[in-house]
Order: sequence, then structure tokens, then C-alpha cells
Amino acid sequence: MTDLVALARRALQLAGEKNLSLITAESCTAGKLSALLSEAPGAAGVPEQLLAEQGAVCPAVAAAMAEGALAHSSADLAVSITGVAGPDPDEDGNPVGRVCIALARRGMTAQQREYNYGDPGREAVQARAMADALNLLIATMETA
Repeated sequence: MTDLVALARRALQLAGEKNLSLITAESCTAGKLSALLSEAPGAAGVPEQLLAEQGAVCPAVAAAMAEGALAHSSADLAVSITGVAGPDPDEDGNPVGRVCIALARRGMTAQQREYNYGDPGREAVQARAMADALNLLIATMETA
């Protein structure tokens, strides 16, 4: 796995240097290449200082993730999710079920939301986070 992480970091580094955006379309790997790329440090363009000061699970980091995704793509909208799905709290002490979602739209400040789902289980936290992200996305598009 370490070799794959190193390859993902290198691919993202080169993409950044050449101002290229990446997208994946996967079948047999079921989104795992996309996940590997997104797990590499710096993949979403979140400032290291923000992560050091506030940790990875906060509305400001969710906003930076969405804005970074938008800045590195030709998309009009970008949604981000950061949080703790479980089974344990994260290294910063954020409890299972704490999730921050942001939606960025070109030319506008990112919308930020914070949720505390409790600990209904990893899959339930993920499902609720995806539902809330989709609802935010839908509401934004409906008012556009």
C-alpha cells in the first residue's frame, strides 16, 4: 500500500505543477483509485496551517476542501465532507458522528454546515453525511 500512496502523491504533485486536474472513472476498482488520490496529503488544497490550527474536522476545513475542489476543476459546484465515521474518535478528539459539510459555488463564499449524528455506526454516519450533502447541493441548485 505504501507504494500506492507514494504513486498517488507523485501524481498529485505533477498535476499541481502542471496545473492539470484529475478525474477517475472506475469499474473493477470501485472508486478506490479516487479514494487513494484524495487521501494523499494536500490533495484538496487545504492549507497546512489551517489543519494544524483547527484539525481536519471543522467547518473551515470543509469550506477549504470544497473551494479547493472547485478551483482545481471546471465544475460549477463542489461539495465536501469531512468527519469521523467511526468506529473510534479521531486523533484530535472529535467524536464519532461529527461531520462538517461545505458547498462551494463559483463566485460565492462556501456554505458550511456542521452535524453531530452521535454513534449510530460507521455506515449510518456515512449515509447521513451523504444525504445531508446531497440535500445541501439540491437546495443550492434549486435556488440558482
